Amino acid sequence: MEFNTMSKYKSVLYFCNWAIYARHHFVTDLPLDQVTHILYAFANIDSDTGSVILSDLYADKEIHFEGDSWNDTGTNVYGNFKQLMVAKVANRNLKVLLSIGGWTYSHNFAPMACSPAKRAEFVRSAMNLIKDLCLDGLDIDWEYPATAEEAGQFVLLLREIREAMDCYQVELQNRGVSGVRFYLTIATPCGPHNLNMLDIPAMDRCLDFWNMMAYDFSGPAFANVNVCGHQANIYGGSVNANAAITYVQSRGVSADKIVLGMPLYGRSFANTDGLGRSFQGAGNTGSWENGVFDYKALSPHALIDHQAIAAYSFDSQERKFVTYESLESARLKAGYIKQRGLGGAMWWESSSDRPTSDPDSIVAEVVSNLGGIDKLVHENNWIHPIDSVFDNFRRL
Repeated sequence: MEFNTMSKYKSVLYFCNWAIYARHHFVTDLPLDQVTHILYAFANIDSDTGSVILSDLYADKEIHFEGDSWNDTGTNVYGNFKQLMVAKVANRNLKVLLSIGGWTYSHNFAPMACSPAKRAEFVRSAMNLIKDLCLDGLDIDWEYPATAEEAGQFVLLLREIREAMDCYQVELQNRGVSGVRFYLTIATPCGPHNLNMLDIPAMDRCLDFWNMMAYDFSGPAFANVNVCGHQANIYGGSVNANAAITYVQSRGVSADKIVLGMPLYGRSFANTDGLGRSFQGAGNTGSWENGVFDYKALSPHALIDHQAIAAYSFDSQERKFVTYESLESARLKAGYIKQRGLGGAMWWESSSDRPTSDPDSIVAEVVSNLGGIDKLVHENNWIHPIDSVFDNFRRL
């Protein structure tokens, strides 16, 4: 197997704004030196106007953390976005993209995307957030365009965002701010029906990279699942990452623009005799919901299906099967990324991993097996609050 040893890789990590509550997970807990892109989840869309709106103003902009002043004058921002700006100033390789949509808010895409006026408002409001919060770009997580017409409207939306970003880059250059790059990415489905719906060549002309959601292929709550199966397999099964990646490449996307997503959680099947066997429900335990466990709550070592490149555990006494990412499957997937010449790795989501100082961290394991921190893409972020309304950003 020939690995491409000259590649530079993206290390992309979703951070959820709700993690600061019950999970007690903060920006300061992020593995900043091992991540190139933070995708901040999620912003919502006002379906009446098309405007992009922050989904939790307290978490996003208001909560004061250690070191935040209560006596600042002027117009100021705090919360997660101030913490992320501090992190970006200290780590110039770290980019922060605002992720819009997600499963919860995706129903608001179609009413917006079908209207030229609402798309224009989406772009205008999104660009204002980029300027005010010194964001490095946007990640669009529409789950999922349901018709060819919606897929075409998705292309129009991406094209209009890209044009606005490019125009602002030129404007900044004309104002003496050079070397700026704004990124546009999407969360990409792997299921054939949703993937085949997309106009991939037209989308690719607008996108910097594709974050393949190579997880949630199977689970006890999914209507089409009748037996225990892998949720994040590279090969085999009715859905797999390799088939999705091969299809995207066949539609003209270069391998180095494809980022392989991995889960930092597991899904359990209860009352079962194991892989490929029937089950009854998900069980009545989990980290935050029944049947779903953070990786850090599971053993880092698991059984491996080497044909599928997938990890799982099975307890014959409890008759419980859990499909998840283990250290070994993460290592194998890092090898797959190198062998295919892909653009890197992505994870959902940051609160579920062990700290990267822990030898059992999935993120650290993958980065190490891709060649270490020096093998990550090094591109300066955007930290110039030239058009921000927030005075305290100018003081950082």
